Amino acid sequence: MTLQELVNQAASLYSNRKAVWFDECNNKPPASYTYATVVKLAMELTAFLQKHCGQQGKCEIGLYCYPGINLPSWILGILQVPAAYSPVDPDAPPMLSTYFMKKSNLQYILVENDKINKFQMSHVGWFYHNSSTIEHIGLTLFQMSWSNADLNSQVDDVQSKYELSKAMGVSQPGYTICPEQTKVKTSEGGYMNVGQKCSLAYVLHTSGTTGIPKIVRVPHKCIVPNIQHLKSIFEITQNDVLFLASPLTFDPSVVELFIALTSGASILVVPNSIKMMPVELAAALFHHHCVTVLQATPTLLRRFGAHIIKSTVLSANTSLRVLALGGEAFPVLNLLKSWKHKDNRTSIFNLYGITEVSSWATCYKIPEEVFSHDFRTEFPVPLGSPLLGTKVEVRDTNGSAVLEGEGQIFIGGEERICFLDDEITVPEGTMRETGDFARVQNAKLIFLGRKDNQIKRHGKRFNVECLQQAAEDLCQVEACAVTWYQQEKLILFVVPKDYIEERETLKELQRHLPAHAVPDELVLIKALPLTSHGKVDKSELNKIYQNHLNSRRRDSELSGAEELWERLQYLWKSVLGLLGDSTEISKDAVFLYSGGDSLKALRFSDEIEMLVGTAVPGLLEVILSHSIEEVYRHVLKILFPNEDQLMNRANVLKRKLSGNSAEDFQGKYVKLESETGLEVASELFSFIALSRGNHFFPINFTRSFMQPNNTVQVGVELLQQRSFLPLMSPSVTKTHTQGYELENRILTDASKANETNCCSVQQIHAECSHVTTAELALCIRWKSNTRKCVDASPLVIVPSKEEVSASVYVGSHSHAIQAIDLDLGEIKWEKNLGDRIESSACISKCGNFIVVGCYDGLVYVLQTSDGEIHWTFVTEDTVKSSAVVDPFNGLVYIGSHDQYVYALDIYKKSCIWKLHCEGGAVFSSPCLSSFPHHLYVATLGGLLLAVNPVMGNKIWKSFLGKPLFSSPHCNEKYVCIGCVDGNLHCHTHSGEKGEKTIYLIQENLQHI
Repeated sequence: MTLQELVNQAASLYSNRKAVWFDECNNKPPASYTYATVVKLAMELTAFLQKHCGQQGKCEIGLYCYPGINLPSWILGILQVPAAYSPVDPDAPPMLSTYFMKKSNLQYILVENDKINKFQMSHVGWFYHNSSTIEHIGLTLFQMSWSNADLNSQVDDVQSKYELSKAMGVSQPGYTICPEQTKVKTSEGGYMNVGQKCSLAYVLHTSGTTGIPKIVRVPHKCIVPNIQHLKSIFEITQNDVLFLASPLTFDPSVVELFIALTSGASILVVPNSIKMMPVELAAALFHHHCVTVLQATPTLLRRFGAHIIKSTVLSANTSLRVLALGGEAFPVLNLLKSWKHKDNRTSIFNLYGITEVSSWATCYKIPEEVFSHDFRTEFPVPLGSPLLGTKVEVRDTNGSAVLEGEGQIFIGGEERICFLDDEITVPEGTMRETGDFARVQNAKLIFLGRKDNQIKRHGKRFNVECLQQAAEDLCQVEACAVTWYQQEKLILFVVPKDYIEERETLKELQRHLPAHAVPDELVLIKALPLTSHGKVDKSELNKIYQNHLNSRRRDSELSGAEELWERLQYLWKSVLGLLGDSTEISKDAVFLYSGGDSLKALRFSDEIEMLVGTAVPGLLEVILSHSIEEVYRHVLKILFPNEDQLMNRANVLKRKLSGNSAEDFQGKYVKLESETGLEVASELFSFIALSRGNHFFPINFTRSFMQPNNTVQVGVELLQQRSFLPLMSPSVTKTHTQGYELENRILTDASKANETNCCSVQQIHAECSHVTTAELALCIRWKSNTRKCVDASPLVIVPSKEEVSASVYVGSHSHAIQAIDLDLGEIKWEKNLGDRIESSACISKCGNFIVVGCYDGLVYVLQTSDGEIHWTFVTEDTVKSSAVVDPFNGLVYIGSHDQYVYALDIYKKSCIWKLHCEGGAVFSSPCLSSFPHHLYVATLGGLLLAVNPVMGNKIWKSFLGKPLFSSPHCNEKYVCIGCVDGNLHCHTHSGEKGEKTIYLIQENLQHI
C-alpha cells in the first residue's frame, strides 16, 4: 500500500467530511475542503504533472510553499503521478535550499504562485521557467538547471561549512557533531533499490545539527507501517481533528498529515506566524477547532507557557485526547504533573525516532497513575515498544547487543529503510546508528541523551541533559536548556515561572548534582529560541550568552584599586556560597580553607578574569595557595601596573596622540614641526590617518620640509610597505648617505644638488627623537561626552593644510558618531546611526569620507565635512568589524557577523565582491598587505583566510580551532594573529605555518 492509496480509500468512505481546515486567525471564517474537493484538485495537479514531467514513477518533485488550504491536494497530486514530494522551505537560507535541491538532483519544482518572486530572487539562473501554471490550484512548475558553475561552488561552500564545523568538534554555534551518525549494521538478505518504480514517498534533509545535512529518501514501505500503527495506538476516528504542528521539512509532518487523511479525520493548518503566538495559537486549536490530537516537540509545547498549558491544553475540560511528544528528550514527570489538571484525561505519549529511519521508531504511553498526587516513586520515562516493522537494539562499542546496561541505540527493520545521500541500494534489515544512548533496565529502554551531548568536564564525563532534567525538576523553572559554550563553560538558560533567585537556584542544583555537573552560570531568558523544527536553537542560545558576556564586560569596568578589592570580596563570597554572610573577609583568608575546592577555584579564577576583562597569568596558583590579599595584589599588578616600569616609546607615542597639554610639544606630533621651524606644506590634498595601535596611514603625502634657506623633498612610497597599516615610531634612524628610514617607510633625499644646505640626518634625528622622550606627563586635554560606552577606537585625521584642523572620529553605544576638533575638543558634528557602534571608523582614499560599521547590519559612508550619509550598504547581520581601505584602488574591505567579507566601491556605491568565510562571524578587522597583495580575514569560527583583494577569491586558509577575535597583522615575511587558545599563530604569506612565533615577538619588541 502507498500513502495515496490509503488517502483515496478514506476519501471514498468520507467524501463529504472536512479533510482540511485553514484558519488565518484574522477574525475571518476559516476555509475548508472536503475529501471530495481535495481528491478532485489533486487529480488535476496529477494530470498536469504527468503531461509536463518525465521519468514518471522515478521522479522527485520539489514543493516550494507555505502551509495552506491547498497543501493536502498538492502533496496528494504529486504522489499520484507517481512521484516523491520534496518540500523546500521558502524561509530557509537560499544556500541551504540550493544544496538540498542540487544534492537531491531535483529536476522539477512546484512553486506557490505568490512565492515566485521570492523563489526567483533566491535562486537566480538555476531553473528554466515553465509557463504552464494551474491558476486555481495556485502553482507554477519550474524545471531546474544544475550546470551553473556558481551554483556548484555555493553547494561546495555548504559542504565545506559543515565539514569545518565537524573539524571544530563543537565550537561552531548550533552544530554539535557526532562521528558518522548513520553507520549501518546489516543482516544477511536481499537489497532495497532506490530506483525501484513508485517506491519513494518523499525526500527530506536532516537539519544539520549533528553534521553535514543528509538527504533522506523515504519509501512508502518505510512510512506506511508508522502511519497504520500510530493510528491504532492513538485510536484515531473520523471525528478527530489533528494539528499540522511540524514544518513540511520535518518528517513528523508526514505523520500528522497522513494519520488524519487516511482516517477520515480533519487536519488543521495555520500560518507559520500564528505558531509563534501562544495565545492566538491556543485559541485556534482548543477554542475554535477543538483539536483532539497534538504531536509536538517538548520545546514547542513549552512555548505555550505554563499558564496556557494548565488553563487550556491540559485543563480539565480540554478537547485534547492525545498529546504525543517527540523529537527531543521527554520532559521530567514532575513538570508534566504541575501542568496537568487532576481531572484532565489526555493520554500522553513519548515518541522516539530519527529522520534517517523516518519517522518514529518507538512509542510509550505514560500510565495515568503516574500523574496522581500520591504517586511518589522515581519514574524514568522509557522510550517504549518498537512500532510496526521496526527493530530497535542497544549495542556496546564492540557492536554487541546490550541486554542490561548502557549502549548506543540502533534502528532498522526489514523494510524500515531509507536511502541516505547517494545510496542506491541498501541491504534489507539495515540498522542505522542513531548517536543516541540508552540504558537497558528490566527490558525497558531509558533515554540517556545524545552522544554529542556528552562532555568531559573537570575530568568527569557526563551528559548535559542530566543538568537540564535536574533544572526542570525545580519548581521555579518553567523551561530551560543547556549549552557547552565554546567547550569551556557550562551555561544553564532558564525561563522562570515568576521571580527566581539565581544564587538559590544554583545552591539547589548543587544539592542534586555532582560538582562537575553544576553549571558555571545561570542566564535568565524570556523564552527558548526554536529552530524551524520546533527544537531548541543552540546557536541562538550561544548568541544570547555572547551578548550577556559583552554586557557584563561593559558593566564591570573598574574605577580603581578600591573597587577591585570590593568586587573580589563579592566574588569570593558568591563562589563559596557566602553572600548571605555580612562578615567582612579577613585579608589573610585562604580560599581552600574557607570552603573552596579546585572546581570552585577554577570558577573564581574565571570570574576574576571576566571582571578585569583580561587573562591574569598565574592567577589559579595564587588562589589555591595564597590569601585573598595576595590574590588582590596579583590582580592589581596586572590591572593597574606601575607606569614608570612599563614606559617605552610605543606607550609614550600613544599617550601623545591621545592628547597632551604641554605647550612645548603642542602641534609637533600633529604638524611635524620642529624647534628649528621644520614644517609641512603641500599643494596636494593629503592627510595622515592615525588609528588603532598607533597605525600610521599617509595618503597622497608628498611634502616639503621647509627651512629659511633650504628644502628637503620627502615622499612616501606605498609600494615599499609590507602592510598598509604598520606600527610606526616617529623616530628617524640613519640608513644610507642619502636616505632616512622611518620604520618600513623610505624617506628619500630629493635635494641632492644642494647637499650642503640640507638638514643633516643627525639634525632630523635630534628633532624627532626629542618628541619621543619619556618626560611627558599624561594630562586630560579635553573630553567629549559620548553618553554611552565606547568600544570603538578613535580615528585621528591630520590634514596637510594648516587651515584645516585635525579631527577625531569615534562612535559609541549611544548610536552616535562624533567628529571632534583634535586641538580644541569641540564637536564639529554628530550623527546618529541605526544602532550602537563598536566598529572603528576608517578614512577613504580621497579623505572625503569615513566608513563605519553598525549593529543594525549597515556599513555607513559619511562625509568627513558634516557627517551627512553618502551611502549605506546592507549586510545580513551586525557589523563590528572595522573597515580597511586599499590605497591602490580605493576599495573598502569590511567583515560582518553574517560570515561574509565585502569589497565596496564607495564612489560607485556598489559591492565589488563578497566572500563567505565558511562559518563564523567576521568580528575583527581585515588586514591588507601590499606584497603580496593579500587581504587577511579572521573569523569566530577559527579560520584565517588569505583573499585576493581584487577578485575576492580565496588564496589559502588555515583552521586554528578556536575563535579569532583579534585582527591579523603582517610584516614583509609573515602574518600573525592571536587566538583565544592563548597562542600567537604565525604563517608565511603563502600559508605555511611558521615556527617563528617567539622570534617574531622578540623582533617586534626590539622595534618598539
